[in-house]
Amino acid sequence: MSYVIAEPCVDVMDKACTDECPVDCIYEGGRKLYIRPDECIDCSACEPVCPVDAIYFEQDLPSEWVGYASANVDFFGGNRTPNNEAPFVATVPPRTVSPPRREAPPPVWVSVARLGRRLLR
Repeated sequence: MSYVIAEPCVDVMDKACTDECPVDCIYEGGRKLYIRPDECIDCSACEPVCPVDAIYFEQDLPSEWVGYASANVDFFGGNRTPNNEAPFVATVPPRTVSPPRREAPPPVWVSVARLGRRLLR
């Protein structure tokens, strides 16, 4: 099992997760990002930085998005459309409204700096 990027990433592809991934196992398709299961080390570093809450541990995927686990298998198995997309994702209608974004948590050093200032007061 590994992490899966689900529907909120389709037509968004923020890529904050790619910057955070320590093993570079996140790849770009035509309309969304994909996590390569055999490279993912299940560190969960990508999950909290995703601004649209699209990343889930495979067994925790909401039932309406379980098809995205199969899309990962297809994408990395070479079953792609001419637009470099898994067939399942190619059938998803284009997004007309962006999903709600959440602010990424501040880096750890910011939190430590804030704590230090509070302690010095």
